[in-house]
Amino acid sequence: MNPLQTELCGLKLKNPLILASGVMGSSVHSLNLIAQDAGAVVTKSVSVGGREGYRNPTVINWKCGLINAIGLASPPAVEFAEELKDYTNESPLIISLYGYTPDEFRMLVETFDSALPYPHGYEINLSCPHVSGAGYELGKDIELSAEIIRAVKGSTENPVFAKISAMHDYIELAKALEGVGVDAITISNTLRGMKIDIVSRKPVLSNISGGVSGGAIKPIALKCVYDLYKEIEIPIIGCGGVTSFEDVLEFILAGATAVQIGSAVYYSRRIFYSLKESLIAYTRAYECRIDELVGAAHDSVNG
Repeated sequence: MNPLQTELCGLKLKNPLILASGVMGSSVHSLNLIAQDAGAVVTKSVSVGGREGYRNPTVINWKCGLINAIGLASPPAVEFAEELKDYTNESPLIISLYGYTPDEFRMLVETFDSALPYPHGYEINLSCPHVSGAGYELGKDIELSAEIIRAVKGSTENPVFAKISAMHDYIELAKALEGVGVDAITISNTLRGMKIDIVSRKPVLSNISGGVSGGAIKPIALKCVYDLYKEIEIPIIGCGGVTSFEDVLEFILAGATAVQIGSAVYYSRRIFYSLKESLIAYTRAYECRIDELVGAAHDSVNG
């Protein structure tokens, strides 16, 4: 029996490792490659009409990870749905959606549900930190966020996850979304940051600020997962700064059912294979299954 097998809101994952949104662009070929080793893959966030995004430079490689302000660049939903028809389905597909109104999110779900014959999930982007009127700004409005989740849940039978930010009042927001039926919470997206060039004396990113990812944000995201595990009953998906199997285990012990990996793929597309093999070795050494470890750090404190 596979010691890494994980169930997430009805989706069967061969391991708890999930590709985070945005990392592999909009090519289904790239998603198919990652799906060979990942437990699930999340697509780049997509909207009804698509978006060009910001001009270059949009990504900075710094000593603790990346800072990006791509600007949710993506093709229109109808075009992307056609692209995803070639997904090999080697692991569950989760489609990341962004928009500005509940009706837009409803239209997005209807577009993908009608186009894709295989089971899939949706991740609602309430946390992108650098696009006005979408992402993080939606998540700041708890009532609007709840209305969006209601609209999406009323339009699909596939599982719906909400990706929220450590910069939100994340406990209150997660509780509200749980109350209207969201199936799981993903936390966190990138956090706001910037870099300044000391020669030109100007911000490096064309958008001035962007989203910080990588090892620098891991302790913050980990604390969010730990906090939420004590407050909500639905599954939590940890995300932020995962680069090693030890990081994965920390998130699981804190209460995450599954863990997303994002910027680490920038450095190695074999990261999922490496993490998977290390986790298998760990479960064999300790004679345990990975799902038995969810929230175990709380037991040690309470005990």
